[in-house]
Formats: sequence, structure tokens, C-alpha cells
Amino acid sequence: MVVSPLLALSTLPFDVPVDPDAPEAADLLITELSKPAYQAAKPTWFDLLAKAVQDWLSTLRLGDVQGPPVLGIGVIVAIVVVGIVVAFLIFGLPRFNRRSTVTGSLFGDDDHRTAAQIRDDAEAAAARGDHSTAVAEMFRSIARGLAERSIITTSPGTTARDFAIASSTPFPELGEALRTAATSFDDVRYLGREGTAAQFQQVATLEKNLRAARPVLELV
Repeated sequence: MVVSPLLALSTLPFDVPVDPDAPEAADLLITELSKPAYQAAKPTWFDLLAKAVQDWLSTLRLGDVQGPPVLGIGVIVAIVVVGIVVAFLIFGLPRFNRRSTVTGSLFGDDDHRTAAQIRDDAEAAAARGDHSTAVAEMFRSIARGLAERSIITTSPGTTARDFAIASSTPFPELGEALRTAATSFDDVRYLGREGTAAQFQQVATLEKNLRAARPVLELV
């Protein structure tokens, strides 16, 4: 409850002069108004800011209409439209279910292809009978695909076996197939062995199954 200064002055002690001069009256009033009851009743900075914005909007005109009901809505709509246009210019049109763009080192090679592009190259190699390249490329497609889905990421030092072990956690039912595919990759990539149609078919089937599988989330 806000206390009136006049009421407060009427409750002053009896030893206060009945007819104080101007300086004494000013001192008494300042002392009284500095009490917590009056300070709590002062408007906050937010109240002052809101009042200033309201007063400014009330002074604006849009044609013959004055005040914030029409102009305020118009200003807000204009700001939103400009923001959307700027976002489109910077980021382009949104794509639903967009997969993240992943590039960079992939099992020792700098590779900027997408998983789909690597898969196409693997199938093309298999079609011309180059199963060594087909096996290696399809395994790379698997790794790049899981990275694009933000499930498993690879670093420059990640080996095929490391990747297979890490991928077995979110896809436990495919763990053995992952380890087999990693062995095939190492055989054709580092040991110089010729890849076979059977090896390629195993890695290609694994790649297809992983694309359709949902990762198992670990419960902490």
C-alpha cells in the first residue's frame, strides 16, 4: 500500500516544529520518501521502458490511423518477412530430413563424395569386374553414410576395424557383418589381395541393411 506523504507528515513525532521553515520541511519530506514503502512503489526500469515504447507507438501514424493496433502489427509483419527473405538468401530453401554434409578424410584418403556417390562408384566398379575397388568403395560408402546420419564419425586415424567395432554398438545385430566387411576392406586396400564378387555382395548387402536399420540408443 502506498503511503501518502501528507498522511506521513501528520504522524511525525510531537517534538517536530509545528511550523518548520522551508529547509526543515524539505529535509523531513526527503527523509520520509526515502523509506522502503515509497521506494517499493517506484516504477522499475522495465515499466519505464514499456511506457516509452507505448508512447512512441502512439505517436506514429499510418495514413489516417493512429496508434499501435494497425501500425504495430504492420511493423512486426514487415520485420518477419524481411528476416525470412534474408534467411532464404543466406541458407537457401529448407530441405526436410536433410542429412548433414560430411567431407574429409575417409580411411586414409581425402574424400569429398557423398555416401550415395561412393555407392554409385562401387556399383560401377563391380559392373566392370573390378571387385577390389568395388569392395573398398562400398565400405567407404557405409562409413560416409553413418557419418551423414550423425551416428558414427571417422577421424583421419580411424581404421576399418575401429569403425566396425564402433558401429557394432548402435547396430549390434550387424556387428559380425561389419567386422567381416572391415576384413575384406583391409585385404583389398592394404594387403593387395584381389576382391571377389562374393565379398562385394556381402559388403553391398550390409550397406543396404544399414541404410534401412535404426540405431539402438544406449540408455544411460
